[in-house]
Amino acid sequence: MAAVAVGWTTAPGKEFFLFAQEAVVETKKVVWPTRKESFQTTGAVFAFVVAMAVFLWITDKGLEYVIYDLLLGVRK
Repeated sequence: MAAVAVGWTTAPGKEFFLFAQEAVVETKKVVWPTRKESFQTTGAVFAFVVAMAVFLWITDKGLEYVIYDLLLGVRK
């Protein structure tokens, strides 16, 4: 409780509380996405992640084949 009183009366404390009040006001101005929009965006992100994972896997296997089989001839 004493820390709040000290924070409320000092200049840095007053600046912090003013900043916190302004942050709350700005947060109320934000247009938050609907539940449907959130699920659609999440689905798009997951789809992109899966697509990139497949692409990187194919690229990795292709490079592995070229380097080890064709260039070095390690695998038979």
